[in-house]
Amino acid sequence: MRSDSVLDTLDRLRPRFGRPVVVANVVAQIGIVVTGGAVRLTGSGLGCSDWPYCEPGHFTPEFHSAMSINPLIEFGNRTLTGVLLVITLLVAALVATDRTRPRSYRWLATAPLLLVLAQAVIGGVIVLAHLNPGFVAVHLLISMTLVALSTWLMLRFREGDEPSRSLVDDVTRAWIRVLVGLTAVVLVLGVIVTGAGPHSGDDEVGYRFAVDPYLMAKVHAAAVWAFLAVLAVVVWRLRRAGASGRLWRTAVLLVVVTLLQGAIGYVQLFTGLPIALVNLHMLGAALLTAGVASFLFSTRTRGTLVAGRPAVQAVEAL
Repeated sequence: MRSDSVLDTLDRLRPRFGRPVVVANVVAQIGIVVTGGAVRLTGSGLGCSDWPYCEPGHFTPEFHSAMSINPLIEFGNRTLTGVLLVITLLVAALVATDRTRPRSYRWLATAPLLLVLAQAVIGGVIVLAHLNPGFVAVHLLISMTLVALSTWLMLRFREGDEPSRSLVDDVTRAWIRVLVGLTAVVLVLGVIVTGAGPHSGDDEVGYRFAVDPYLMAKVHAAAVWAFLAVLAVVVWRLRRAGASGRLWRTAVLLVVVTLLQGAIGYVQLFTGLPIALVNLHMLGAALLTAGVASFLFSTRTRGTLVAGRPAVQAVEAL
């Protein structure tokens, strides 16, 4: 089949399947954070002792009377990675090939596939390095990056390609930049807290960051309070400026997600870090990341998507 015929086929499929695929990508990216957390929290990180096989010479877990549930949990997470790879391939095929959109948009559509492939390699390194917390931390932070990029792509899918125009004043924009920076700080500190605590590794291989986990939890909490304070300033400025519509809705939603996430964090700390709450906190971190990306997206606009326009060749800002 000629390349032009393939592209024409993708052009016909895109209007029907493009939107569901980019939405599925966001859901799957958040889902892999949750299942990856379950692997770590249940001590299943070495449930499969080899990579890419689960056991030497066996792609799937070996069933026997003495086996635990850990190999199934670890293999289940690896299987979801395969599903995620298929979804990101579909995103690249349906979205990155849209010749009517700017090159920057098409590169954004390829980012999930490239980072998921990198994640698969890093996951193998983690197993071979016996759950070294440094590699585990990088693994999780890349997942959060994927959540943010995938959320942005989902929102860009139906947005136009005009030059970006800010919907907030310069001072508010500066506060929002601080908010985004604090988001990164909160996520990094959260990873360090987990890597220093009892859920840092496997039941038998429990490598941890050589820091006081309770002290790091306090530092992490302080960063969250700083994030909430800056968010309060941003929301106040938006309210004073009469913000409405999607901009105001995403701001309020971000406040709600932040408060819920903070509440879960304190409850899990004072109840001895139960696995269910810790995993819920990881889900909250992914939703917070998506919320920040969505809010940041809503502070600017590139107009409305117009079907049938000529292809755009210039590289434009996202």
